[in-house]
Amino acid sequence: MTRTPRRRGRFRAAMAMLAAAATLGIGAAPGSPAAPDTDWWEPTARPAADSRINVTGEPFRGTDAEGRVRGFVDAHNHLMSNEGFGGRLICGQTFSEQGAAEALKDCPEHYPDGSLALFENLTGGADGHHDPVGWPTFKDWPAHDSLSHQQNYYAWVERAWRGGQRVLVNDLVTNGLICTVYPFKDRGCDEMDSIRLQARKTYALQDHIDAMYGGAGKGWFRIVTDAGQAREVIEQGKLAVVLGVETSEPFGCKQVLGVAKCQQADIDRGLDELYDLGVRSMFLCHKFDNALCGVRFDSGATGTAVNIGQFLSTGTFWTTEKCAGPQHDNPIGNAAAPAEVAAKLPAGVKVPAYQAGAQCNTRGLTRLGEYAMRGMMRRGMMLEIDHMSVKAAGRALDILEAERYPGVLSSHSWMDLDWTERVYRLGGFAAQYMNGSEGFLKEAGRTAALREKYGVGYGYGTDMNGVGGWPAPRGADAPDKVEYPFRSTDGGAVLDRQVTGERTWDVNTDGGAHYGLVPDWIEDIRRVGGAGVVDELFHGAESYLGTWQATEQHRPGTDWAAHAATSASSTEWNPLHSHAPDKAVDGDTGTRWASRWSDDEWLRLDLRAPREIGRVTLDWEAAHARKYRVEVSEDGTAWRTVWSTETGDGGLDTARFERTTARYVRVQGVERGTGHGYSLYEVGVFRE
Repeated sequence: MTRTPRRRGRFRAAMAMLAAAATLGIGAAPGSPAAPDTDWWEPTARPAADSRINVTGEPFRGTDAEGRVRGFVDAHNHLMSNEGFGGRLICGQTFSEQGAAEALKDCPEHYPDGSLALFENLTGGADGHHDPVGWPTFKDWPAHDSLSHQQNYYAWVERAWRGGQRVLVNDLVTNGLICTVYPFKDRGCDEMDSIRLQARKTYALQDHIDAMYGGAGKGWFRIVTDAGQAREVIEQGKLAVVLGVETSEPFGCKQVLGVAKCQQADIDRGLDELYDLGVRSMFLCHKFDNALCGVRFDSGATGTAVNIGQFLSTGTFWTTEKCAGPQHDNPIGNAAAPAEVAAKLPAGVKVPAYQAGAQCNTRGLTRLGEYAMRGMMRRGMMLEIDHMSVKAAGRALDILEAERYPGVLSSHSWMDLDWTERVYRLGGFAAQYMNGSEGFLKEAGRTAALREKYGVGYGYGTDMNGVGGWPAPRGADAPDKVEYPFRSTDGGAVLDRQVTGERTWDVNTDGGAHYGLVPDWIEDIRRVGGAGVVDELFHGAESYLGTWQATEQHRPGTDWAAHAATSASSTEWNPLHSHAPDKAVDGDTGTRWASRWSDDEWLRLDLRAPREIGRVTLDWEAAHARKYRVEVSEDGTAWRTVWSTETGDGGLDTARFERTTARYVRVQGVERGTGHGYSLYEVGVFRE
């Protein structure tokens, strides 16, 4: 669940043709069994009342001439968010055994005229009223600006698959605070309980589709847990579905008044459970600062509303400071919150005003957050960084670079060029939010040179059911509008206007109203901007799987510094804690070596035997070195410099140098960066 900065008005609370006589694009009529010789992509039967697909032609299978999979990737979707937030924030279901008539109906409190549809009316999708009837008329929903109605009905997802999509990341999503304050709910608000339920429902959807095709494993919707399995599914012409998590307080890791409400053991249990459920990517923080990391803010009135949620959840509002580098968090602003949201604050409490020059969250990646991140790395999981504050994302990228870990994702546009390049350099993957075609093409152009440089494809993040807002219609008279029927990017399918019940959808007049219009939106991009960006998108599945496969294959290098013999020029005395030199190699990021308060200080490591080394990592405490050298020696007497800097700024430094053989490594301080001494949490020494 997210909101792109370009959607600031949203979420203010939180193949061949058929025979000439047939109509183009209409699949088997709802309720009628398929003919005995129906092709593999057609089910034997659908529920009695169901949506049409309006696509003809066989879905493409196999790879291209270079052995690469083909197809689009949606890196950010929420198939089951109707099961989150207490069960009544998103109305309608992704599937039902009784078909569309049961699945595509409004929440009971929205009847008779939508006046009690609090979230819908608050977020601007209606003028205080709407027709609650879904199936079969769909007068008012789903719509591109309706944030509380189901957009991911399975048959609409099926149309996207038939139109060329081959990877879908289903982010399991909820927010305990929103659930608590929203008056309509039919279940509890525990975030992990909701994540478990959504995972089960995703597997149930797979079973539901399998049953239409004759049994287990026969359907087009395949949940995958490794990159190789995903490739096999795509080569069969089917849709590979990856489970992710995007929630505000994973594992119960909230923080209240700055105090963490979870421990390392909670994180280990939570990661093990998520991995066993099939989850392979996740956000460590989302919307609210938690015990793991600070967030990147939302902007405008939306940001003010979310900041109120931050206070209600954590006891503190966001705090800001002047950014230390060129990156900054989303502008926090001082816009007024909707009255309904502001009324949730205790009497006398107001959202603070923020200085225009202070645009960065003071909170970064905490030590617990680093523990969770490294736990994900040990399990071969991919880290989503878009919602992390500048401090948190910068630290995360430092760690990933130090470990050469490729498993990093930016799935909906919240990245600047410098950090996008860092993602690509690591081998990570980036996708863009599902903006309108003109906006999408403009953003794609901004990052095109980087994709060409690193030879990667592109992705989109639809964020359907994620209360973000979707492309508005360009209009029936817009230049280069989509002409129906049209062919899919691969050329093997023909798509006509999509029909559900009595409603016929047209991307020119309906925009991105539901998931079945994703192929139409891609066609709109092609007509407005040409085939270039669409070709990049068509290579997105391969790039995503390349990142995933490299993540699985990553093996951490041997750290020769681990528990090495150590000595130092001095040690700062502390009556409560030891800051002895061995604390810098004990594997515990909560301990550290600290020197006395002078410039010419050093830490020496004895690797116990000559080692071939080419990389040293240095995790500085606030008391860091501005100028220092990394030196090596064969005998502990004659030293030579292999790396140095005069611009150290603390944090995690990675010194890379031409591989050499040495038994001893020395960190030689030249000039301190603070008035204190030098202090290192951990030093690592690696071959490469």
